[in-house]
Amino acid sequence: MTKSATKRPFIHPEGWKFAAIFFAISMAALMLWMPLAAIGFLLTLFTLWFFRDPERNTPQDSNLIISSADGKVCLIDEAYPPEELSMDSQKMKRICVFMNVFNVHVNRSPIKGVAKDIVYKKGQFLNASLDKASDKNERSSLVINTDNGTKIIVVQIAGLIARRILGFISANHNLEQGERFGLIRFGSRVDIYMPLDAVTKCVVGDTVIAGESVLASLN
Repeated sequence: MTKSATKRPFIHPEGWKFAAIFFAISMAALMLWMPLAAIGFLLTLFTLWFFRDPERNTPQDSNLIISSADGKVCLIDEAYPPEELSMDSQKMKRICVFMNVFNVHVNRSPIKGVAKDIVYKKGQFLNASLDKASDKNERSSLVINTDNGTKIIVVQIAGLIARRILGFISANHNLEQGERFGLIRFGSRVDIYMPLDAVTKCVVGDTVIAGESVLASLN
């Protein structure tokens, strides 16, 4: 195993502005009502914890599909890729990971390859644990082409609370396995599509770690 990327601060930069807002409100609330200020300080600490971005030890193996998200495997099935990608109408194996507000929300590449396409689609904000969230919710789809020509699709799905999907890369970016490519704010889901003959290495209900847990292996 190797480190997935260069060492970074434990708190992702995206979190500091939200923490600063809560902290400023808390300081102002000190002059009004102490319980309100206490709630504000707790929200400040929670925000910093939510945006934590720990280092991960990623298995460097081109045959392994690594989890892109921290959370719980909520669905394993066969499904067509998102329609906005305009890909061939062939089903793929899909493994879905639901992230609650206590999980790390920085997403990582499941495999080494080139970011061929990144397509964003507006939608609803249903509970991300629901099956229909894959079709109805706002999402961003990333198509990764591996060196052997296999296509892996990673879909970041906004949830009931999550209202912003952030991307760190652009098309044609060379991704390393376990590299950070995006973030979803405040509870969401990530779907990973892979060939039908991929061998599943997890079951529904498993708790997985982004950049470390093996979801499947390529046949």
